[in-house]
Amino acid sequence: MNFDVSGTASSLILGILVATAYGAAFHFIVGGPARRMLFYIFAAWIGFALGHIAGNTLNIALFKLGALNLFSASVGSWAALIIAWWLVNPNPD
Repeated sequence: MNFDVSGTASSLILGILVATAYGAAFHFIVGGPARRMLFYIFAAWIGFALGHIAGNTLNIALFKLGALNLFSASVGSWAALIIAWWLVNPNPD
């Protein structure tokens, strides 16, 4: 495994900001109480990190921004958000 640590702090901050925006946007789309927004933001953070790690592991360089695999991290974040929504709404009306 290649662990490139160049630009780690700026990539971490950008990743947190982008994932937080994804979680807030998802909450805006699906609605719900404020505590659910915190759950969606946390899910977006976890999915973003896992997607970034998967992109590094699989050498996916699509939309790479510095050390951040933006495409794979975004896919991971949105997948985690959909799974989180499914977990809190098993039978949506």
